[in-house]
Amino acid sequence: MNLPLFYPGIATVLAVLLYLFFVYRVGRMRARHGIAAPATTGHPDYERAYRVQMNTLEQMIAFLPMLWLFALLIDPEWAGGLGLLWVAARVHYAMAYLRDPATRGPGMLVSLLVTSVLILGAIWGLVVLAF
Repeated sequence: MNLPLFYPGIATVLAVLLYLFFVYRVGRMRARHGIAAPATTGHPDYERAYRVQMNTLEQMIAFLPMLWLFALLIDPEWAGGLGLLWVAARVHYAMAYLRDPATRGPGMLVSLLVTSVLILGAIWGLVVLAF
């Protein structure tokens, strides 16, 4: 067993569970406000929940592969720590967005910075590997 991969593994599981919670919340808002599929607009509470879910999905497309490349090429413990920071930032983003979309900035910024660090680290790791 490669214990260091435990850390990015935990971050991955938490990120996916968080996303699934957002999916559940969108379904709940859809039912609560009578918004039939495939509509993606309606009550503002539903629209905010939907945007949190979709924005998180959009961010996960870059976050997850870069997390694992960083873990394999640079350091799995750092990757895990950065992954946990990303999850915390997404929680902050969601809470802020659901309360008042104008306050979502800090959570979004931190999650984008984490993803940027992971991308740069993965690129660096690939360059070092190539030479």
